[in-house]
Amino acid sequence: MGTQLNGKVVVITGGGSGIGAATAQLFASEGAQVVSLDIDAARGAETLDSLKGKHSSLTVDVSNAQQVESTINDILSTFGRIDALVNVAGGSGRKWGDGPTDVCTLEGWEKTLTLNLNSVFYMCKYSLQAMLTQGRGVIVNVSSVLGMVGGDDDFATHAYATSKGAVISLTRSIASYYAPRGIRANVICPGLIETPMSKRAQESEQIRTRLSQLQPLTSDFGSPEDVAHAALYLASDASSFVTGAVLTVDGGWTVR
Repeated sequence: MGTQLNGKVVVITGGGSGIGAATAQLFASEGAQVVSLDIDAARGAETLDSLKGKHSSLTVDVSNAQQVESTINDILSTFGRIDALVNVAGGSGRKWGDGPTDVCTLEGWEKTLTLNLNSVFYMCKYSLQAMLTQGRGVIVNVSSVLGMVGGDDDFATHAYATSKGAVISLTRSIASYYAPRGIRANVICPGLIETPMSKRAQESEQIRTRLSQLQPLTSDFGSPEDVAHAALYLASDASSFVTGAVLTVDGGWTVR
């Protein structure tokens, strides 16, 4: 057991699987009081069962503003504060028709931005209201390398890339404006990570043969724990002088 987050109340979205679950487990091991949010009650319960200590799992659709506001109010009523927020929830819009701009469907565009951008805005908006009252707080948003660089035919989902690029801009805007108010905000940009969301890439022989080019550090997918440890650094006092940073966890993708 570590102590980097000892006693801190941390809200983690997408906590039911992948990066969110790994982050919840790591943060709990570092002494945080974890409040895990997920749209899937069963997955949320599985994560909660894996945590040692008294933690909470709430079922919420973070792309619904009313649900987010109500959930944040419930968390504040129970715990009295939110020390850190880690926004992991999000996903691909391929099932709705996300793709290159000329063929991306209107549904794909709108639903992907709602899923990946609006959700982060809602969580930040209502959490910041509490953090302003506290005079302190930390936000860690998970974006993607595709929010920084263009994707070729294997990664041509323009609504997804736009949503993740906007998360970077939103995070840096928050960092700039709220720094004098004692609030930090940073963003993580993962590459290909071995999670349920990347199943398509994991099952693609073509993408697997490209891993030595895409992520030359390991020529493999990263692990959810790789991202969780980056989130731990940014959420803890170890990064107390860091705000507005864009931290890539991508095996070298963005330096090529």
